[in-house]
Amino acid sequence: MAMLPPPSSGLLDGGVHRLAARVYFEDTDTAGIMYHAKYLHFMERGRTEFLRLAGIDHGAAVRAGQGAYAVTEMQIKWLRPARLDDGLIIETRLVAVRAAACRIAQRIARDDGTMLADASLTAAFLDPAGRPRRQPAAWIAQFNRILPQDA
Repeated sequence: MAMLPPPSSGLLDGGVHRLAARVYFEDTDTAGIMYHAKYLHFMERGRTEFLRLAGIDHGAAVRAGQGAYAVTEMQIKWLRPARLDDGLIIETRLVAVRAAACRIAQRIARDDGTMLADASLTAAFLDPAGRPRRQPAAWIAQFNRILPQDA
């Protein structure tokens, strides 16, 4: 049996992470248009892979009982619909880092460059009881290394 390659984590270049994805039937309504809430699923995957490539082991922090990120605020504008079988690029960019939170900008475009959705959000680091806590110092240092200089 042939082995499949591991799933791609995308590419982090110059502080911008890009993840390729595809719209499947399960993501759409009967007209083949992607349901609006599915954009949030793709953005979550983009943020997860962004953290992975940035050297942030979010899963290990959760397992160790340190805490986890939670989206506490989000603004999103849907510009055009994604459709069945569209290739997508999910772009994630760190905008600001604070002691217990990050501001992140995300976009979803078709692989031909057509912009579909534009979002900005705050992800707070929460302890296991759901209270804000400082992010690990090593994470803040890593974020500061990839934060755009104009941020």
